[in-house]
Amino acid sequence: MSAAETISPYDPRGSGRLLETVAAWLLAILWILPLAYAVWTAFHPPEYSARFELLAPLTLDNFARAWSAAPFARYFLNTVMLVTLVLACQLVLCTLAAYAFARYEFPGSSVAFALVLAQLMIMPDVLIVENYSTLNSLGLIDSIPAIALPYVASAFGIFLLRQTFKTVPRELDDAARVEGASAMQTLLKVYVPLGRPIYLAYGLVSVSYHWNNFLWPLIVTSSVESRPLTVGLQVFSSTDQGIDWSIICAATLMTSAPLLVGFLLFQRQFVQSFMRAGIR
Repeated sequence: MSAAETISPYDPRGSGRLLETVAAWLLAILWILPLAYAVWTAFHPPEYSARFELLAPLTLDNFARAWSAAPFARYFLNTVMLVTLVLACQLVLCTLAAYAFARYEFPGSSVAFALVLAQLMIMPDVLIVENYSTLNSLGLIDSIPAIALPYVASAFGIFLLRQTFKTVPRELDDAARVEGASAMQTLLKVYVPLGRPIYLAYGLVSVSYHWNNFLWPLIVTSSVESRPLTVGLQVFSSTDQGIDWSIICAATLMTSAPLLVGFLLFQRQFVQSFMRAGIR
């Protein structure tokens, strides 16, 4: 074979890779533009919110004004309490249910697991009216438990952990039983440690979702004592307060800062957890 035959003037694989790279950069730029605008506007005086000058003066006054204009400290506390409550309940319930589905055969187990999977196809928004009616009858409206209760049992978490537990060799169960371990001890000392990367991946998804959840908290809360950050930010940025993009962007950065900092600090762990979750 001659050299002319081995060198092709047009390499479709190389062109495909170039196209993918360009598309990835374009998507990254489109994703980062709103964040870049928010950062620029938050750290500059209001008159520079639509003027991009490299020598524009920097200021932290927007953050101070935003913090003093609304009870963001209470909103942060409510949000931390909310995501902690939801994640703790989800980990307990999902772990127990996944272990039962993965290691026990009982009448109707297949039907019960099919019903769990069916919940993955139901959007939470469909159940808003029924959930509100139920919580109203329980007297829990306008409280943090009212926001958390519809999410404490996660079909996605049960499915993810059940698939993980099924990969654990049964020989480990037998060895634990020989040593005299009970079913709960086997779960806590064998299954849970082996599923740690999956727990981390699921925890990140849960915290991110409930930190940013807006519609249900907006409907079920009406006071500062129970509003999370998303609803508090919406009330703060409403037209009744006047529109000052510098202060609004500063408040937006304050509310999203914990998630951004967490992602930047633990980016490698995030990626590894999701890769392991996908491989399993």
